[in-house]
Amino acid sequence: MVEVDLELQRVKTEVDEERRRFAAERQRGASEVETARSQVAAERTAVLAQRAAAAAELDVERRNLAAEMDGERRRLAAELEEERRHIAAEHQRGAAEVESARLQLASEVATLQAQRQRSAVEIDSFRRQVAAEVAAQRAAAIAEVEQIHAGSAKLRAEFAALDEESNLQAFAFYKPRYAFASSEHYQSKLEEIRERQKRMLKDKEAATCAEEWLVNGSKVEGRKQINQTLKLMLRAFNGECDATIPKVRYNNVGVMEARIRKAWDVINSCAEVQRCTISDSYLCLKLEELSLVHEYEEKVQQERDEQRRIKEQMREEEQAQRELEKAKQEAEKEEARFAEALKKAQEEAQRLSGAKQQKLIAQVAELERKLAEAQTNKARAVSRAQMTRSGHVYIISNIGSFGEHVYKIGMTRRLDPMDRVKELGDASVPFEFDVHAIIYAEDAPKLESELHRAFHHRRVNRVNERKEFFNVSIMEIAEHVRLHHHASIEIVHEAEAMEYRKTLSMTQSAPNLAPDPKQALVRLAAGAGA
Repeated sequence: MVEVDLELQRVKTEVDEERRRFAAERQRGASEVETARSQVAAERTAVLAQRAAAAAELDVERRNLAAEMDGERRRLAAELEEERRHIAAEHQRGAAEVESARLQLASEVATLQAQRQRSAVEIDSFRRQVAAEVAAQRAAAIAEVEQIHAGSAKLRAEFAALDEESNLQAFAFYKPRYAFASSEHYQSKLEEIRERQKRMLKDKEAATCAEEWLVNGSKVEGRKQINQTLKLMLRAFNGECDATIPKVRYNNVGVMEARIRKAWDVINSCAEVQRCTISDSYLCLKLEELSLVHEYEEKVQQERDEQRRIKEQMREEEQAQRELEKAKQEAEKEEARFAEALKKAQEEAQRLSGAKQQKLIAQVAELERKLAEAQTNKARAVSRAQMTRSGHVYIISNIGSFGEHVYKIGMTRRLDPMDRVKELGDASVPFEFDVHAIIYAEDAPKLESELHRAFHHRRVNRVNERKEFFNVSIMEIAEHVRLHHHASIEIVHEAEAMEYRKTLSMTQSAPNLAPDPKQALVRLAAGAGA
């Protein structure tokens, strides 16, 4: 208790001491505030004194400026008055000069009017003279323009005939002049035409001269010179034909024919003075050679395409035959295996009784069913092997590669037609084919060819008929099959085109990463030529 009292006493002493120190601090702070207030009042008094001095100086400056402005105003007024008097004097002098000029001008106008009357007479005479000269020049210019137009029309016709690029843009389908069955017929006809050309050259009927010439009074020298001229003409014409004929293609036959005719015209015109000409018969033989060379090349290409088609068909037949033989062997193995298992199960069932026997009887029934199925598969394989025209006609599309409403109608004799569809969708096209229908027919080539004939006018490629693509709707194909072939057909109307649609979606979601696949695929399809 005593310690507590002592502690309280000590705390009270510290509190009193703290109060006294705080009071001293407060008195010192009040003294400093008072000192600062006195300093601020003194500074305010000094600022007010400076403001009063500045106002006085400003008033003095204002009075000085007003005096200077008043003096300047009086000086400017005096200068303005002096300038006004000077202008008035100048005005009077100018009026006098204007009056003098007016009188002089009136005199000059009278002189000019007299000269104008004289000039009018001279101009009228000159106008009539110029009108006569212009009329003569105009008539000459019209005649020259007509001559230029005639020459231009002639040159334009020649240029249009020889401009190969223009013909490439607007060529028509070439109509063959010959219809030989094989390239050997074309080759023999070509040799016959060339033999006739050689005979005309040998008999000197290819080029002739209509007049007999004398050189230094000698007919012999004249004939010698004419023979040299005819040789030069034929050499030039044959050289032009030899350079032109090998270049003939399906899209420039007209251009090459016009080029040969043009060479014939130009060479004949060069020797027109000597009356030397290359005969029309020789020209016709050269044009026949041109047509034969073109049609011979076309026939050779057709035969190559046909051989390629036959080889492809033979490969397809061999593949189908291998598959049928494999299916037959597998069916025979299945039949033997099930027959062996059935025999063992029947023997085991005869030895057993009760529940085990019933179980084996059920297994025997299942094995008999599988054996019958294996025998059916074997019979079907044998039948397919014997029926060389049975197969499947498939209808497929590839929207990503060829666009909407373009279908391929083909045929395969393989047991699984999807093997052929997968082969077609290899690396040669960017997306896989979608199957719309697969039709089994005992005479599949006939069904395929009849469908091709029915939609021949809708072919995408009308030149190469090996390209089996048609611009039709799937419903038209199905309707034709049902009406004319009475075959059952299940149709998939909408193509899945999974890879193409995923690609399109990815491209639309990230347009800066790749070009538009539609445009790229359209360009690809156009380049592939269907």
